[in-house]
Amino acid sequence: MVTALGTAGAHGCGRAGLERALAAGAPPPATEVDRGAGYHRPGGARRALLTPVAALAPWLPAAEARRMGPPSRLAVAAARIALAEAGLDPAQLAGPGTAVVLSTAFGPCSFSEALLRQVLRDGPESASPYLFTESVANAPAAQIAIACGARGANVTLCQREAGPLLAVARGAAEVAAGRAERALVGAVDEMPPLLHAVLDRFGALAAHGARGSEAREGPGGRCRGEIGRPLDRRRDGVVAADGATVLLLESAAAAGRGGRVPLARVCGWGSAFDPSAPPTGWGGGGEALGRALRRLLRRCGAAPEDVGAPPAAIDRIVSGASGARAGDRLEARVLRAAWGAAPLPPVLAPKGVTGEYGGGFLAAAVLAAAVAGVAAAPAAGFGEPDPDLGVSPHDGSPLPPPRALLASSLAAGGAAAWLILGRPR
Repeated sequence: MVTALGTAGAHGCGRAGLERALAAGAPPPATEVDRGAGYHRPGGARRALLTPVAALAPWLPAAEARRMGPPSRLAVAAARIALAEAGLDPAQLAGPGTAVVLSTAFGPCSFSEALLRQVLRDGPESASPYLFTESVANAPAAQIAIACGARGANVTLCQREAGPLLAVARGAAEVAAGRAERALVGAVDEMPPLLHAVLDRFGALAAHGARGSEAREGPGGRCRGEIGRPLDRRRDGVVAADGATVLLLESAAAAGRGGRVPLARVCGWGSAFDPSAPPTGWGGGGEALGRALRRLLRRCGAAPEDVGAPPAAIDRIVSGASGARAGDRLEARVLRAAWGAAPLPPVLAPKGVTGEYGGGFLAAAVLAAAVAGVAAAPAAGFGEPDPDLGVSPHDGSPLPPPRALLASSLAAGGAAAWLILGRPR
């Protein structure tokens, strides 16, 4: 069971701000990325969905934050938000019964940059141990474990966009197998200027082809065009985001003993790999990935031809479509291949609100299972169906609460992950 959700992002800390943004189908205001270092190219993307630094203060005192890199700060804050929602003191999680599983797409970039800059400038003998300990991908998971004394499995996954769902799957497996009483699972990413500039130079960010300030700014200097348009014909890239989302996973029995009302039930999960994908791009293995997804649905009794079969038929899809031209095309082909001739259930595309990276997509998937208003929200940024895809996001008309939903996330580089969430029993 998912018994608590902690999230930090451009919407602030806690899920209330994210719920409002998802229900309205409108992303939080994007922030101008610092271009003072000169990494960005002229006419490149300028904005990202960044977490307000001040929002972390209630969850992370300055004396503690100064010993952490940006991803660790985000992850620890999100974990504490989840524990507060669950009514748990961190001391109650101490011991081998608590596992921590986090994913990250790119790791702690800012501290890695600072460490390498120090070594290149002053020589390897100058390398700071402080910078090194926070430059490794597993630093945020380690800091969560330190903060609550968790001594169970501590795992960090680096599978790009597929990582958040894989982290939930790994944590659920730890609990289901009895290796852990509970698991803190989720995703964390920072978006420093260097990473933002590199993503733009690779052509990943929205409106990356625009040139000149006149093409990029509207009245009053407001930026035009940098909009994530999942599944839209005009999509031209993603809007980058930072943030963290941490879920508390427990067995139904443990949730009942603690008096916690679950948000959702983890019914099943699966993964696959597309060997046709290049290391930094999307492959063409839609049919093969679709067959893998269909096997997962059949294994869980929720294949399209098994409508009404236990545990529940899928009546909602939370798609990882983000506005990436090739990525959204692959996502659509996988879903169509999995459903075959059967019609797709309503498709939600929350990355128009959450942006790409930072765990917002994972939080949106859980909220779609738990909060009725979020499930019926229109897709931000969508305006024109793409006939090449054959898949359009839900139009925002009222929907009943889902019996079970499929969260789907494909990654550049070939990884694919799926998660089935249902109502708590």
